[in-house]
Amino acid sequence: MALIWPGTARPDSDVLVGLMSGTSLDGVSAAVVRFREDATGRIAPDLLAFTEIAYDGAMRGRLAAALNGAKPAEYARLDFDLGGWLARAAIEAIAEAGVARSDIAAIASHGHTVWHDPPHATWQFGQAAVIAERLGLPVVSDFRVRDVAAGGQGAPLVPIADALLFAAPGHWRALQNLGGIGNVTIVPPADAARSLAGVRAFDTGPGVCVIDGVTQLVRPGLAYDHGGALARSGSAIEAVVDALLAEPFFAAEPPRSTGRELFTERYIEDFFARCRSARHGCSDADVVATAVRFTARSIALAFERFIPEPVAELVLSGGGARNPALFDAIEAALDPVPTHAAFSRRAVRRFDDAWFDGSAKEAVAFAFLGWLHLKGRPGNVRAATGARGPRVLGTYTPA
Repeated sequence: MALIWPGTARPDSDVLVGLMSGTSLDGVSAAVVRFREDATGRIAPDLLAFTEIAYDGAMRGRLAAALNGAKPAEYARLDFDLGGWLARAAIEAIAEAGVARSDIAAIASHGHTVWHDPPHATWQFGQAAVIAERLGLPVVSDFRVRDVAAGGQGAPLVPIADALLFAAPGHWRALQNLGGIGNVTIVPPADAARSLAGVRAFDTGPGVCVIDGVTQLVRPGLAYDHGGALARSGSAIEAVVDALLAEPFFAAEPPRSTGRELFTERYIEDFFARCRSARHGCSDADVVATAVRFTARSIALAFERFIPEPVAELVLSGGGARNPALFDAIEAALDPVPTHAAFSRRAVRRFDDAWFDGSAKEAVAFAFLGWLHLKGRPGNVRAATGARGPRVLGTYTPA
């Protein structure tokens, strides 16, 4: 199928640059990806380069403050400034890949979610025009808006990549992202996944946003719990986790989505206070361990309540997959959840062990959404977002 935009996009190229700024507020990432589609419709990604640029304290602070409300002037400037950060990441990734800009079809930018309130609205920063000007390339952006306009949650959007790029050949697989927010995609064996039959996805709850938030409270100079050291030296307070998992979100039927609109700074401060009051002599490490347990049990609860499919393995990606304390906690929380009779135990492994650096996965997924946009193909999975139907996602900004 011919590309939609032959005037500015490169119609003979399947190389795109995916850009992402996630809810963990750690920085921007860029992936240069070539997509290959064979005669049967099977699509495979080749990751040519991946780069991450960490936010400095000032930018992280501005993004965090924007979630709590800011003046229109700050929102406008932040939108343009973030576009500059994203453009810089794209430039670095393209240089690392050694690909000429003339060989790139487009930039596909998720930007940064400032507010997500389906079915009313969703809002991502990272001005596409700035990126287009800096790189001289067309940009596809604002992927979530069309799905929300079509009655969907606008999230999660990664499931189409999970289904079409990362399905297992002979068994059901679940792919769990552990960014700031946690979300899971349930994917049938590859032949069925290509038609999106049986593909489902939803947000499970916090990924690392609460873990990182309480870590920063107890260790102000620490952005996250390195190697899970704090969590490993503490013990979780189950009563706090029980109370939090009783909140309405965790009982809501999929499709569902959440974000930092729920897991705010105030939520994190309340979490800290709950831990202190629930256990006499509660240590800093106990608070972090409780946050880890909270994420792990929210995932296990999602499996217990909402995932009847015979999932043989859970594949973890995102920043949280690098935290050994969280990895172990997820394994432990899932262990008592019944599995299918065909296998005795549900395997848990890292995305990195099967494909490429799991930190690149979301940027690759949005590059794929850009590729689908240029092909005129839908990018949402109706069973994941609840939209009225399949939609081509994204807004096109010419070079």
